[in-house]
Amino acid sequence: MRIIINEKPHLLDPSELLRPEPEFADKSLSEFRDYSIDLNDPLKERVRQTYRKMHLNQTVDFVKSRHEEWLTFDHFTATIREALEKLNDIVDESDPDIDLPNIVHAFQTAERARAEHPELDWLHLTGLIHDLGKVMLFYGEEQYSTVGDTFPVGCLWSDNIVYRSDSFIGNPDGSNPEYNTKYGIYEPNCGITKLTMSWGHDEYMYQVLKHNKSTLPEQALNIIRFHSFYPWHSSGDYSHLAADGDDEIKNWVLMFNRYDLYTKSSKIPDIEALWPYYQSLIDKYCPNKLEF
Repeated sequence: MRIIINEKPHLLDPSELLRPEPEFADKSLSEFRDYSIDLNDPLKERVRQTYRKMHLNQTVDFVKSRHEEWLTFDHFTATIREALEKLNDIVDESDPDIDLPNIVHAFQTAERARAEHPELDWLHLTGLIHDLGKVMLFYGEEQYSTVGDTFPVGCLWSDNIVYRSDSFIGNPDGSNPEYNTKYGIYEPNCGITKLTMSWGHDEYMYQVLKHNKSTLPEQALNIIRFHSFYPWHSSGDYSHLAADGDDEIKNWVLMFNRYDLYTKSSKIPDIEALWPYYQSLIDKYCPNKLEF
């Protein structure tokens, strides 16, 4: 499928994006995002424990504290390449599909987007930097508040959140009546961009790019901001909070999900050979050092 983009993105049919099975996936779609519980499998148990910590600790007050901590943008300065190279030392403990340094996944995602849409250079760079907010791990943030799927705080938790059945037990927001209704602290159809999301690399990198006045288009910024919001973009939840225009955001995220999720494999790109091309995109959309 090819999409020709002018000034505004076309609305896309999500079923067209997710089916047929991507020919580049090296296993069937049903084998991705396997969150089944197996206490004897170290990888699955690591993933489960990471989500347990996330769902226990991600509260409205906790997210406010992370905004106060991180949205000062005074932790470090770095070029995109310098920050990306830190991902050599990060393995995402919430991911059941890959156990390799995160920089490998960054290039896998970017290169597949480039192969399918060579005309959308901003999408290639989006693939490269979509997980860059994980650099928080080098500056004191924990895995449970950096990686993994995201969800809104301040309202009922969706039934389609990973490990939903028991991993939220003990979260203080679960006993707060203000947060335990369908709408919680939000207004009907307020819009996805008005939600306070659980804290993680998505929201942080979105805010970093906005703060540093990146010239990436709004589609790219929204992809980065919501690519881990699986209960919304892949399960169809929270539609009662969505506003006009949110379907367009969702369709871009679903398009990107094709590259983010289904390229995860042990095949490692030639990162050094690819740097000159991606440096040209960095220079175009995110030049110089950024404040993180």
